[in-house]
Amino acid sequence: MYVVRLLHALWSLLIIKYGYKIALHYSDKKIANRVGWLLSLFWIFPFLSVRNLVEYASVPLLVYGTWLVIRQEKRTSLLIFFWAGFLFGLAFSIRYQTMLFTAGIGLVLFYQKKWLETLILGFGLIAAVVLIQGGIDYLTWGKPFIQMETYVTYNMKHSLEYTTGPWYHYILFMVLALIPPVSIFLLSGTFRGFKKMMIIFVPIIIFTVFHSWYPNKQERFISTILPFIIIIGVVGWNMIEEGLLNPSFIIKWIKRSWIFFWIINIILLIPISTMYSKKARVESMRYLSKYESLSNFLIEDSNKNVLRFPPQFYLEKWIYYKALMQADDFENFKTHNIQNAPENQPGFILFFQPDNIDYRVEKMKTVFPELVYETSIEPGLLDKLLHWLNPINDNQIIYIYRNEAVIKENIN
Repeated sequence: MYVVRLLHALWSLLIIKYGYKIALHYSDKKIANRVGWLLSLFWIFPFLSVRNLVEYASVPLLVYGTWLVIRQEKRTSLLIFFWAGFLFGLAFSIRYQTMLFTAGIGLVLFYQKKWLETLILGFGLIAAVVLIQGGIDYLTWGKPFIQMETYVTYNMKHSLEYTTGPWYHYILFMVLALIPPVSIFLLSGTFRGFKKMMIIFVPIIIFTVFHSWYPNKQERFISTILPFIIIIGVVGWNMIEEGLLNPSFIIKWIKRSWIFFWIINIILLIPISTMYSKKARVESMRYLSKYESLSNFLIEDSNKNVLRFPPQFYLEKWIYYKALMQADDFENFKTHNIQNAPENQPGFILFFQPDNIDYRVEKMKTVFPELVYETSIEPGLLDKLLHWLNPINDNQIIYIYRNEAVIKENIN
């Protein structure tokens, strides 16, 4: 995992490099430096950069592709547009929703009457999608685009089963995450830079409007455009500042706002960058890894309908497990499991969350009567803090019960 995180970290540096170039193209070195520092040290970026999140792993491709399009404003190399489109196609293969961003760039080019460039950009995108998305799916599953088909079908059917929120959910998130009042500066700058940086503004708006309309709302979904908001926001805010009469009290207020921003940002940066997230799920798998004979376990999360997948990487082996959720029929589960031989029973039952825990355990004992309490795994301090700040962030205590009919060994 250290190697994986290092590779992600190196990959994310492209955001800083090409974000800086974009800012320098539209402004001066001072503003570009500010953009570079923000893209490097903004409190949430180091955390997002090193994780296996498709929402952020696709961003370097979008930033690089956008830079290639921007640098061709005064050039005529059509091959660059094909390469930019290819990069956008790779981003799409990682995160399908990036097509919204790419569509915005295509609309701007079309509006600018760069029809041939738009067409070539589209060819590059299609080439990448057919080769990477379609080709790999065909080799793996025997049918091209089966992952995309399954993803779209699943999300259309289950969009209301996940976290939902009001249409302004992401706007409120950006205002808070970008740390007010600087967040207001950046969002105001985004709109101020509309004409000058339309190639970034329009994709941001399309991406935000779609996700604000779509019922399933999770903060990581919008993280894809945060680097672009910083780029256009800083450049646009500088334009606003230059247009102000700049009385001394406004200059002081703006300066103090930035000082406040950096203080809060550094306070957040250090613990967030080093935090141990999803501790209960990770530690529960590490705990079970001590039992070498374990070949089957059960997750009982009957208070929820969405499974929080166990990270079996930390179990150090891949074994069979089943989840019993709120929508599952317990009597049907009981009928199919009560007569199972010990070798076909789960060695451990992991009860997620404390709600009705005693009742749930007694109910499970009607299926597996030899259940014995083993231990409880608590969430980490920052998991608890994030849950307190926003209850949407799941904060689960995991109660581990051993099925003595299966697991006879005791490990201290």
